[in-house]
Order: sequence, then structure tokens, then C-alpha cells
Amino acid sequence: MTQETPSPLLHLSQDHLGHGAEVVLRDLDIRFLPGERIALLGASGAGKSTLLEALRAALQQRDVAAAWCPQRQGLVPQLSVYHNIFMGRLDQHSRLTNLLNLLRPKPAHWQAVATLCEPLGIAGLMERSVEALSGGQRQRVAIARALYQGHDLFLGDEPVASVDPHQASQLIQLIHARHATSVVALHQRELALTYFTRVIGLGKQADGQGHVLLDVATDGLTPADLDFLYPAAATRESSDVS
Repeated sequence: MTQETPSPLLHLSQDHLGHGAEVVLRDLDIRFLPGERIALLGASGAGKSTLLEALRAALQQRDVAAAWCPQRQGLVPQLSVYHNIFMGRLDQHSRLTNLLNLLRPKPAHWQAVATLCEPLGIAGLMERSVEALSGGQRQRVAIARALYQGHDLFLGDEPVASVDPHQASQLIQLIHARHATSVVALHQRELALTYFTRVIGLGKQADGQGHVLLDVATDGLTPADLDFLYPAAATRESSDVS
């Protein structure tokens, strides 16, 4: 008996994606299946952020909730770690509840955030303002806010770019433990091959525009198989050797 392929969570099929008249990705045709762990790879400017934004917008149009961890984080520097994380559920409470929580957090809300912060290593920073944190600590606060939303689907735009490789591995595992499906833009090829089931590689072709250059399962892939997605890095390495 053959196992049926699950229905796509979403099928992005458009001539192009971009901003206004600027085309960033052309000839796009990608299906996203529930339960997948998808890593988006490619050099800076390849279109990873554009693809994630389009995916998020399309999901919102279909009323599919997704935890969102943007590249620029979107944290409020003057507010505490606790309040920045609590912002992940502002839409789940009334305005009055949110206002009262700003002035004096309810113990239940505080405990829920503290429990989430513990595995992220930021439980002791909950009262500290975000502007006083390091880049890696801010990254973990942004991830915590996304996790606090409590959705099954996680969308992340380089969510572990500011932490060391060991911490990055721990954070990716935590994200996967709390979400059934994930689509994450990365620069770390080793993370993609270790913790994700599928790689979508983006890059520019002769027309100067971005395209999907690779869309395969990670089984059997090596970091060298992904080198062509980073031509500038390969050129620098060749120059260093010569």
C-alpha cells in the first residue's frame, strides 16, 4: 500500500515576487507540506526574506497562524524582556488586559514567560530592558516571543545569526520541538543539513534575478553540494588558495 502525499499547506505559484517594480524572485513554484523542516539557503540578496514574507502573507490570507521571527527582530528596546515576549500574544487579550499587564504583570503570565525563557537561558533577564542586552540575548528574546505565540508553524528569517554554533543548534532543536512545521532562512549550511528535512536554495542567474536553484531533501547532501549557492565565497576561497 502506497502512502499518500499530504495535501500542501500552501502552494506558491507566481510569475515573480518582488517589491513594487523590482523583481527579486522569478518563475516561482513551491509547495510547502505540513510536517516539513525547510531551510532556505542562499547568499545575501538571493531572495530568502522576500520568499518568507510572501509565504507569511499568503498564510495570513488563508487564516493560517504562524509564529514569526523576523530578521530585524522588531523588539521594543525600552521595554523589558518579559514585555517583549508577552507581545507575542497581544492579539489574544483585551486592550485592558494588555494595559494592566504593562503596569503590573499577572503572576500566571509572568510564570508562563519564565518557563519559556528557562531553556533559552534568559530567565534571569526578564526584568532587564532589551536595549541593555547583547546581540545574542536579543536574538533569543525574539525567538522566545515567536515561541510564545503558540502556533504549530514557525517562520524564521535568520533567527540564529547572532549566536555561536553550539547555541544555534540548541535553538533550532527547541524551535522544532515546539512546532510541527518550520521554514527558516539560514546561512549555516551544516545546521540546514543536520536539522532540516528539505533545502530550498535561492540564487541569481544570468538574467540578474533570483530563482530557485535547488529544492531537494537533505538526505545524502553534503556542505560541498551547496557551494554553488555562494559563488562570491567560492571566488574568495579560490583567490586565497592562489
